[in-house]
Amino acid sequence: MKLMIASDIHGSAYYCRELINKFEEEKPDKLLLLGDILYHGPRNDLPRDYAPKKVIEMLNPLADKILCVRGNCDTEVDQMVLDFPVLADYALLYFGGKMIFASHGHHYNPENPPKAIKGGILLNGHTHIAEIRDCGDFLYINPGSVSIPKNGTSNGYIIAEDNPLKFTQKTLGSEA
Repeated sequence: MKLMIASDIHGSAYYCRELINKFEEEKPDKLLLLGDILYHGPRNDLPRDYAPKKVIEMLNPLADKILCVRGNCDTEVDQMVLDFPVLADYALLYFGGKMIFASHGHHYNPENPPKAIKGGILLNGHTHIAEIRDCGDFLYINPGSVSIPKNGTSNGYIIAEDNPLKFTQKTLGSEA
């Protein structure tokens, strides 16, 4: 099994297109989105080519390939226009012999991990900072942001493979 993991598209048609191009190139089984899909949020500047309706048009044809958790910028209105579930606060996945607790990161994160994660993997977005870190009781993984990376990280995503278990940070095309 191969997963593409991405977060924080924030309505950027440009970077959503870049992500889908990489999805077609990488050929993963599923695309796991860690929230903040359509809206940029009041704390962020508008991302490049902010066009939520175009993002909807690009993602809906992939609905059968998308797993998603809700971000702090995702709402019930978003569920009305997206053809895949977007309102779950978290997802539990068993991948490569490990339990993965996937959430956006605004509730559960390295400073406030879920109790059930010991020995597993905590997967978050939210901070817009790509990171893979051993937290002692669990492995913390954050793909960063597709459209608005922070702290000098790149626009990116992660490819996860289960045999053997491996997480690889990848970069989208850089902004010109």
